[in-house]
Amino acid sequence: MTDTKKADQQASPKKTPGHSTSTEAQRARLLARLKAGPIDTITARRELNILMPAARIKELREAGYPIETQRITLIDDHGRNHSGIALYYLRTSSKTGRATA
Repeated sequence: MTDTKKADQQASPKKTPGHSTSTEAQRARLLARLKAGPIDTITARRELNILMPAARIKELREAGYPIETQRITLIDDHGRNHSGIALYYLRTSSKTGRATA
């Protein structure tokens, strides 16, 4: 019988809001990012660890946030062209120029 080692449990990432995959944490990260400016689907997946950004956007809209969508074309990290990518942004007030959320 060989002596096998178990994985170091301390090496696992801590459970922090930035690492959490709960829907609440994903919505919070996405909303904070939207308040900073527009974000597209590819960026939300890569930088915010949100695999289904459209679902989180739907939930935020249902919660009353005025999120708009524009379709754009992007080139991914591998140089592939993608058309119809969603670019999400908070609707701004025509009076202040600021997001209404």
